[in-house]
Amino acid sequence: MEKKELFGLCPYVTSQKLLTGKWSIYLLYLLKDGPVRFNELQRRMPEDMTHTTLSRQLKNLTENGLIERRAYSEMPLKVEYELTDIGRKFEKVLIELRTWGNEYIEFMKKKSAV
Repeated sequence: MEKKELFGLCPYVTSQKLLTGKWSIYLLYLLKDGPVRFNELQRRMPEDMTHTTLSRQLKNLTENGLIERRAYSEMPLKVEYELTDIGRKFEKVLIELRTWGNEYIEFMKKKSAV
């Protein structure tokens, strides 16, 4: 039986492939309020992250059209990242993820109290 490529056909597979990477969703969350510089993003990450790892994640999100990279010709070089129009539409998903995540945290607390 031949396997189908579901990217671009199935909304779940498409979403999952676009959001690959450990920090993709969190980076979209950090950018929801407007442009953020690279070093600021690195400082806001909940775990230490190498420059290379953050660059790779941002590049992936940029290539997929969810964020935009703006470089300003200043010294030192200033680079900002911002959600694109389609990236901003993900904010509704972030709100639902926060709601579900909080519910799951409560579930875990009740489970560990038993």
